[in-house]
This record gives sequence, C-alpha cells and structure tokens, in this order.
Amino acid sequence: MTASEDRHIEVEDLVVRYGDVTAVAGISFEVHRGEHLTLLGPSGCGKTTTLRALAGLETPASGEIRIDGRPVFSSRRGINVPAERRQLPMVFQSYAIWPHMTVFDNVAYGLRLRRLPRGQVEERVRAALELVRLAELATRSAADLSGGQQQRVALARCLAVSPAVLLLDEPLSNLDARLRAAMRLEIQALQRQIGLTSVYVTHDQEEALVISDRIIVMQAGRIEQIGAAGEIYDAPRNAFVADFVGAANLISGVVRPECARDGLIGLEIEGKDLVWGADPRRPLASAATVAVRSVYLELDATRRPGAVNAWPARIRQRAFLGDALEYVLEWNDRLLTARRPRAEVFPEGATVWVHVDPARCIVLE
Repeated sequence: MTASEDRHIEVEDLVVRYGDVTAVAGISFEVHRGEHLTLLGPSGCGKTTTLRALAGLETPASGEIRIDGRPVFSSRRGINVPAERRQLPMVFQSYAIWPHMTVFDNVAYGLRLRRLPRGQVEERVRAALELVRLAELATRSAADLSGGQQQRVALARCLAVSPAVLLLDEPLSNLDARLRAAMRLEIQALQRQIGLTSVYVTHDQEEALVISDRIIVMQAGRIEQIGAAGEIYDAPRNAFVADFVGAANLISGVVRPECARDGLIGLEIEGKDLVWGADPRRPLASAATVAVRSVYLELDATRRPGAVNAWPARIRQRAFLGDALEYVLEWNDRLLTARRPRAEVFPEGATVWVHVDPARCIVLE
C-alpha cells in the first residue's frame, strides 16, 4: 500500500464559521486506513464541528476534505457532496434510536431505506447485533433497554451498512462511569476486530488515551498537537496539552546555560532550587517552563544519595482517591501535586523530599 492509499481521510486548511465566530480555524490532518483517531479538547474547541463537517452536516467556509482521495468538499473546486452520498454513518451522544421499534427494526432501518432484499437485511442485522453482543435482544423493544444497550444498538445500526469510516460524537458521555469504562474497551476491541477507520470525538482525556491510535488535541478551533497516546502524555508540546491531558505540574524558571550537562538543562526557580530537565535540542529563551506529571513526583522522608532533582516540600493536603493518594505540596511558594500508591503514606504537615527523574521534566515550547 502506497502512502497516498494509506490516507483514508484527508483534511486540508479546514475553516468553519458560524456568522462572525470561527469554530474551526484552518486545520489540516489525515486519518490512516484502519486507524482510530480521536479529536480531544474542551467544550467549544471545534472538535464536534470538525466531525460534522466530515459527515457533511456542516458546510465549511473554506478548505478541502477528501475520502479515499476523492474530494467530498472543496471550496476551491466548488464541491460539496451531500451527507447522504458520503456514506459516513455517525454515532451520536444522544443514541438517536426509535423507542417504539424493536432492536432489530432499529438496526434494519438504514438498510431498508436502501431497499436491500429482505434476506440481506436480516443477515446484516444479525451480524451487526452479534458484533455488539445484542443478538439475543433482537425482538425486545428499544424502550426497555439500558443506556449502554441503547448505545450498542446505535453502534450496530451504523455497522450494519458496512461503512468504510465510522464517526462517533461523544458516544459514551451519557453513561455512568462504570459502564463508560466498559464500553470504551468494547469499542476499542470492536474497532480492532473489524479494522474500521474511525474518528472519535471526546472531552474525556482518559477515554482518549485508552482507545486511540492517535490523538489530535484541539483548542479554540486549532490543533495543538497530534500524536500517539504515549507521545501526547509523556511529551506534551505546550502548556495547554500538558495541563489538559493528564494532571501535570508546570514549573517555570530562568534557563541557566552554564549548568547544562549530560543532555540536561538547568532551570533556576526563584533563585533557590535548580530543576533539571531533558534538553529539548532547540534554542531556548532566557526563561522556560517544564511539565512534570503528578505520577512522576516521588516522595521520601529523606533525600536520596546522589539525587539530581531533589527538593524539600511540606505536605499541605492529602486526598484518598481509592487506588492512590494525592498530595498537595508547598514548594518555593508554589503548589505541586503528586499522586502516589496507597502504601506511601505521609501525614499532612510533614516535610518530605520530592524526587523526579530529569527525563520526566519536559521542556515546553
């Protein structure tokens, strides 16, 4: 497969406006064949608008969208293929199923609109319900289903039409936390099982990290970073990504070039401590900010011999999170957050030593 054949969806310089408001500000990205790509960001960042533009439910102001190399929208060429001809089924957060119909009839609805033979409709519906593990509920009224089952019906309805691409707009946001965690694993397994290209919208960072091959982090209609889940988490590009995707401590200081050594740079914090971080291998200004995930701050009662990043701090607050403890630490007139295993118990008010591997101190752009 050539590089161009691997690009299932291509978006180039996409702009979407609502009156004087620019919801999507000239973004470009591609979705590879069989990839699960997630658009992640806070409310109002433009992620759902981008998805709706792909589906043909919003008309962009400019740019181009290509599916399998074929333009479905191009402002330059005057192309805007209607949504029904793009064949990009969409799973909505509201389920959008018909409560007066059975599970079978809900899934069959789109196939019957296409006037497929009855036998083919039954075969496809059964296969789709098997995929989402609802075959035994085919004759049940949709009104008698739980929220998770209704969302599975909505998913099966899309899968029944054998789409090449599936769009999902916050499909789990109406579910409770436990069911949501189970459903995201099911969606991930299903997507891998059938090799479907999918674009998924969510504001839930944990959800995005679990299910995605790649993540696009958006803010204010623009793309802040594109990368695999591990890259987004461990190597955030800027303060927004570091703070939005997982808990991060942002530490700013003055760059001390004379302290650079062994692939590390030194930041002086308020004339007191040095923070060592991984050299980003790019020119730096006189000041910089490093991001450190709260899970990478380690606490000890004493300073470790030979430790590089080691600072005394006072425990201001301790919170029980079930499977972990979260500490709020006072250090150099600022607050740091550390998340530690339950076995590492320190009392509030105690002074501890904070240690962190310099490789975990990421210098932001």
